[in-house]
Amino acid sequence: MALPKFLSCVKCVVVASVMVVAAGLGFIYSGLYPVGADDRHTPLVYWTLENLREYSVARSSAGIEVPAKLDEPAQLLAGGADYDDMCAGCHLKPGKTESDFTLGLYPGPPNLTRQAQGENDIEAQARRRFWIIKHGIKASGMPAWGPGHDDERIWSLVAFLRRLPELSPEQYQILTARGSTGSDHH
Repeated sequence: MALPKFLSCVKCVVVASVMVVAAGLGFIYSGLYPVGADDRHTPLVYWTLENLREYSVARSSAGIEVPAKLDEPAQLLAGGADYDDMCAGCHLKPGKTESDFTLGLYPGPPNLTRQAQGENDIEAQARRRFWIIKHGIKASGMPAWGPGHDDERIWSLVAFLRRLPELSPEQYQILTARGSTGSDHH
């Protein structure tokens, strides 16, 4: 008698699963979910995407070895110039709180001129930043810079990001100026 009851339960689970998949596909193909960057996600979708991103980056960056020195002057200058060219339009400069570009992005890019909240582990933060710069984040506007930039260049950006929240607009301008002596990576 136990086997027919078990098969009945399995049948119910299979039917329920098929119904959930069909409802999900119906929702996807209906086009009802707003995907415009000016229309915010529901709290559940936002929470899901934020957690998926954070846990994925933490897992993916866990094994990265951080270079011993990330504060060499040449590294800061190279990272600063690259930040100004590649990142400042979205992640801003000291003294700026928004740009035309950042106003239209959703989710909005983090303002990297501010101190990161809740990240007390400097090594984990460096690994996380390296991984994000190298691989990007899907559907967020954050490109993968790895295909055109070697690891040394990416670590220079990470080194600069460590110092960025401390910089005044004047210091930023000095550290981000590209020299004309061949240091240009373009």
